[in-house]
Amino acid sequence: MLIAQVTDCHIGFDPSDPEEDNVQRLRAVLGELCDGPNRPDLLLMTGDLTQGGALASYARLAELVARCPFPVRLMAGNWDNRQALCATFAQAELADGFVQFEVPLPGLRLIALDTTEPGRHGGAFCEARAKWLSDRLDGEPEVPVIIAMHHPPVETGLEWLDCGTNEAWVVRFAQAIAGRSQVRAILAGHLHRTIHTSFSGIPLIVCPASAPHVTLDLSAIEPELPDGRPLVAAEPAGYALHRWDGGWLTSHFGAAPIGAPWPVLARFDESMAKSVSQNARERLD
Repeated sequence: MLIAQVTDCHIGFDPSDPEEDNVQRLRAVLGELCDGPNRPDLLLMTGDLTQGGALASYARLAELVARCPFPVRLMAGNWDNRQALCATFAQAELADGFVQFEVPLPGLRLIALDTTEPGRHGGAFCEARAKWLSDRLDGEPEVPVIIAMHHPPVETGLEWLDCGTNEAWVVRFAQAIAGRSQVRAILAGHLHRTIHTSFSGIPLIVCPASAPHVTLDLSAIEPELPDGRPLVAAEPAGYALHRWDGGWLTSHFGAAPIGAPWPVLARFDESMAKSVSQNARERLD
């Protein structure tokens, strides 16, 4: 079983240009998956599919994924709009108001969570979502499970995007999966980089974005003092391939290069100060 993961496409970053850079980057990634030697059994798109949740952006995304000869399942991220997503894609359905679903696979269950909250950049996982997950995990405790979510519930050192490990939603998620030995891995996006870590003793894999990447700078950042550092650069468009052999999950990462060198597309200046400050405030909540 080969599961492809594509995340953080941000289609519609430039609504006036149907061939914007993010469209070209996603098209290149889909070309790798559709035409390359590693055609997956399923494509999972783990949120931030669009830049602002506009219907036109989802329509453009639908055109791009229509070429895929394999099933495509879509999740919501903090830049998405649940209603517009579900209106465009029949395979995206609301469960208790959230875009959450389960994909039964041979000898494996893929459970996708909705960790978004309108107006909030960081993650969310309320009691209703925790109960939905617990009910799914109670259903077939002997079958291995992979959980997918947009926001990784960990601190990685990318301070301007990280959540705090003591945030209520992180604690609630940890409680929901505590003692669940069938959970073999957690897949996430949001951070626009390839990251490997663990959460509650479970491997956590963050997929690189198909859109431009967050720069690898783990130095401390002062949210109220923009220092001009690079924040986003046009590194090659990324994706992941998760191979399940019935007992073991192995993740591989690929890239679809789009030009070189990688130009810096955003810096920590006044234009980004609001976003950095908002995430810093949320970490203190």
